[in-house]
Amino acid sequence: MRELDQKRRPGVRRPRALGVTGTPGTGKKSVSRALAPLVRRELLELNALAGAHSVLNESGELVVDVSALGLALRARPLSGAVVSGHLLADVLGPADVDFVAVLRCDPGVLKRRLASRGYSSKKVLENVEAELIGVVLDEAVRRFGPSRVHEYDSTKATPGMLARKIARDLRDGVPQPAPWIDWTVGYDSSSKLRSLLSAPRTDPAST
Repeated sequence: MRELDQKRRPGVRRPRALGVTGTPGTGKKSVSRALAPLVRRELLELNALAGAHSVLNESGELVVDVSALGLALRARPLSGAVVSGHLLADVLGPADVDFVAVLRCDPGVLKRRLASRGYSSKKVLENVEAELIGVVLDEAVRRFGPSRVHEYDSTKATPGMLARKIARDLRDGVPQPAPWIDWTVGYDSSSKLRSLLSAPRTDPAST
């Protein structure tokens, strides 16, 4: 009701999108699908929309045209949407999003998750390294500002637990507690880093 009242009152800014992002494997899809009905918003999954906005690069690889995808998203009613995907900061800006949930996962757990999904060794290690140093979090903070960004540890929490936590924080206007998660604290020796950043024991075909 609060959201509907805001839309009806003249002079009151309409709410923007609720963004969910994170490194691949952190649980964006499951959390977003649990979250959308809780906040009564449409779910827009960037991965599902990206296929129609992909082009071949100079190497012959199919890549997302983030400009085209961003334009397509802005043509939709974002005020009634949960927008989910690791490209969130590439396709939307501060004018589009009120609240951004960044999902984080312990890099060692993330490594096992991605390997079990059939990611190649190269992709596993690229994403593990990105999560270790907080690439997606940094992109979100730079793009949307620290006041709009909230992070959630998905290492052990279920999608339902995280969805309920995000919904409560959105409703109550809870600020992000400081400091941000720093996974490097747990991988503070050369032996731990070598183990984390070594190729998985098996290298299943990429899917």
